[in-house]
Amino acid sequence: MFMPELLDPIHEFSRQSIDFSRRIAIMAVINRTPDSFYDAGSTFGLDQAVSAALQAVNDGADWVDIGGVPFSPGPELAWEEEAERIVPVIQAVREYSDAIISADTFQPRVAQAAIDAGADVINDTTGLAYPELAEVVAKNNVHLVITHSLAKPRTIYPRPHYANVVADVRQYLKDKIEVAIAAGISPSKIIVDPGHDLNKNTRHTLEITKNFQAFADLGFPALAAVSNKDFIGETLDLPKSERTLGSMVAATICAMNGARILRMHNIPESVQTVRLIEAAQGWREPAYQIHNMGDVNPPAHPEREPSKQRNDIHASPASRANQ
Repeated sequence: MFMPELLDPIHEFSRQSIDFSRRIAIMAVINRTPDSFYDAGSTFGLDQAVSAALQAVNDGADWVDIGGVPFSPGPELAWEEEAERIVPVIQAVREYSDAIISADTFQPRVAQAAIDAGADVINDTTGLAYPELAEVVAKNNVHLVITHSLAKPRTIYPRPHYANVVADVRQYLKDKIEVAIAAGISPSKIIVDPGHDLNKNTRHTLEITKNFQAFADLGFPALAAVSNKDFIGETLDLPKSERTLGSMVAATICAMNGARILRMHNIPESVQTVRLIEAAQGWREPAYQIHNMGDVNPPAHPEREPSKQRNDIHASPASRANQ
């Protein structure tokens, strides 16, 4: 497993800190849009969005990413309307949870409203298309996700071409990191994202996935947003509804190559994936340990809760035989 040398392994958010040298954070996707890529508007309603966010935290997500505008091309939404979509969700989640909260926006005024509501992070999928966004982040001393993309916000970018997609994306991120630091953003507040599928075709994105180490070794926590994306569907010939397993494999490839934040839709499956990786690395203890720990292995009872099976190890052989 690739272990990136992070400039600042421990990152402080408003209500928790994460040591990215020993943790992989799960970021849950909450789209308050009527035309979101994956859920087709199922969390557009305020109550549905808040409920989905809190359920994700309950399922083990460390982080919720709340967006009001999709990345896909389309008319630009007035900043006031975008803020009206995400601010109430951020406020509600902050009231009930200590989870990390990010606002998925490239608009400086939306970012300020989100920060005022309790957001810890601004997740900019346009790579600082609006330079004023960096100023907002610096002024408020919050985190910034710098993402690689080529198109102007909400515009089409036909037939993207790269001389070398891995080298080109890495250089882009390095350049944008310099812009962010020059604007006053602390290096300890920067996260990088190579932008899976964003202005890239499937072969480009597979190269980014395979070579994720090139972005993780920039010295900043690297985010992989792979969940249910088109590169998985095109590679495996699967619709969005059947891409969960492929998403877990893609996330694992990125994590093994240094990703420290995974932006995912299917939270229980993602949490299981990450916890097994962390346990294999020695960063997390197993939930329990029974197998080959006694004179005999207790029989498995699939219908029982794990806690009941844990208790079996303490029972006598006779009592186990009578169960």
